[in-house]
Amino acid sequence: MKKLKERWNIHSNWRLTVVFVVFAITGSTAAKFAGPITELLGITTSLDWYFYWPARILFIFPIYQVLLVFFGWLFGEFNFFWSFEKKMLRSMKLGFLLNN
Repeated sequence: MKKLKERWNIHSNWRLTVVFVVFAITGSTAAKFAGPITELLGITTSLDWYFYWPARILFIFPIYQVLLVFFGWLFGEFNFFWSFEKKMLRSMKLGFLLNN
């Protein structure tokens, strides 16, 4: 945990716990939202798995990005998650989405 706290510039265990909770809630919520969205678009489990799962994962990705910043804001960690989001998008060569 010490290395993670240093890497993220977090000094308290409480703040690290809040960050972990935000990651957990965001992942669960994004996965939950992806199901109804794929069904709405007609992408269901009746399709072959090699079409259904990649499509579902592609829908989870943008939902996750938005929810991560939202839940970060809700838990008082907006600056941490906004910086984390920008770093992640740049590392994925999607920095152009930030319009900076």
